[in-house]
Amino acid sequence: MAVGGDDDTMERDFAARLRLAHSPSPAPPPATAAAVASSSPTAAGGIAFRAPQEQFTAADFELGKIYGVGSYSKVVRAKKKDTGNVYALKIMDKKFITKENKISYVKMERIVLDQLDHPGVIRLFFTFQDTYSLYMALESCEGGELFDQIIRKGRLSEDEARFYAAEIVDILEYLHSVGLIHRDVKPENLLLTSDGHIKIADFGSVKPTRDTPIKVLPNSTNERACTFVGTAAYVPPEVLNSAPATFGNDLWALGCTLYQMLSGSSPFKDASEWLIFQRIIARDIKFPEYFSDEARDLIDKLLDVDPSKRPGAGPDGYSSLKKHPFFRGIDWKNLRKTRPPKLAIDPNASEDEDSQDSNWLSHMGGTTVNQQSNTVSNNGVASSSEVRSHISKLASIDSFDSKWQEFLDPGESVVLISKLKKINKLANKKVQLILTDKPQLICVDPSKMVAKGNIIWSDDPSELNVQVTNSSHFRICTPKKVSTFEDAKQRAWQWKKAIEDLQRCQKY
Repeated sequence: MAVGGDDDTMERDFAARLRLAHSPSPAPPPATAAAVASSSPTAAGGIAFRAPQEQFTAADFELGKIYGVGSYSKVVRAKKKDTGNVYALKIMDKKFITKENKISYVKMERIVLDQLDHPGVIRLFFTFQDTYSLYMALESCEGGELFDQIIRKGRLSEDEARFYAAEIVDILEYLHSVGLIHRDVKPENLLLTSDGHIKIADFGSVKPTRDTPIKVLPNSTNERACTFVGTAAYVPPEVLNSAPATFGNDLWALGCTLYQMLSGSSPFKDASEWLIFQRIIARDIKFPEYFSDEARDLIDKLLDVDPSKRPGAGPDGYSSLKKHPFFRGIDWKNLRKTRPPKLAIDPNASEDEDSQDSNWLSHMGGTTVNQQSNTVSNNGVASSSEVRSHISKLASIDSFDSKWQEFLDPGESVVLISKLKKINKLANKKVQLILTDKPQLICVDPSKMVAKGNIIWSDDPSELNVQVTNSSHFRICTPKKVSTFEDAKQRAWQWKKAIEDLQRCQKY
């Protein structure tokens, strides 16, 4: 790939700022926190990684469906061509990371994941990079997200929720025992193995405490711990009030997650982030009548406004949490040997695998709190060349399910594709919405594989615009028609950003 001068400068600058020493041969995984604490740094003052930095390229992998999308990354299923090994490949955009000053987040996630050793923590195998991206090869969790199970089942039974909650408790107890606060516990970051056990992922927001035995970046434990990170519906009130992070932050998120498992929605769900925050601060929570007394009591205690009073955060540690009546019957010593709940399979999986939930412009717009990603020039406006370049780079690296190719013109590439619910007055229907670089907005019936017509494209925002109601609902408006969609993955803002960026491209 030919690289221009600006990209060369960017790569050299990024490499200099992101340089981490690595050992020539991987060390065996540490068995205990003590082993982590005693691992010796390299002569250069860096960290001896057990997960090596390899000289691979994206071409060494067969890239498959997209597992998830973050503010500066996407995670795709990747099969190594020479070994056949399957990984969850986290692809991170260098330019966005440098512009948004996220280098310390990336470093921290890489360093922390390398040292953790618990069956409930996703494993890091190796890393590599190229001109545009950083790559982390992570353990592939074929069961998908806990979020997907909640969506497919409507809500989980109390036995199912009890099992998952117990495994989350076991994971948090381990993380807190090594002095780490995750700060983004939610169903989307709780992955499931093929047999249905929980693994926690996404350590980009992790905060080490001062007494952590984990080797971390210099001064990282001294940085302000009240930085606003996480996802709106799971943020505890003390974080909204700028209090320092504590283990209680994760326990609040556990309470929100348990509520969501049992009810199908988060306890503080509302039409906007501002309204969600008002409900959190007011502790405006209503329990469905079908919640058992034990479930209601545990959630009520986990959602205590005083983080030190939440079960697991007090002086007796996790003992009080694990002894709560809700967890009666849980075999804590053999939790990972216990048979997990049966996974609900996506009924459309054989027809439209998870690739239709992919966000092909993930680095051009995010949905997480306080992370609206913009590619901007010096005057604060995204340049056409940058946007076009970014679209072409993403199209070249991302895989695309060939079954949708029949709806595209020769040479046309997908920019954004999702399975959405199209909301009508009479009935709601599932639709595959495809945004291409032509540009086009194509609607396909995913069950019949039949085109349902295009939304008429215009570069003029007065003739084509996107109105976002909340993170899940948006409208695409044209002079003749208004189409309303619901996105279960809550990427409404990303659809708006992608369409507006393409409109801006066409003007130059």
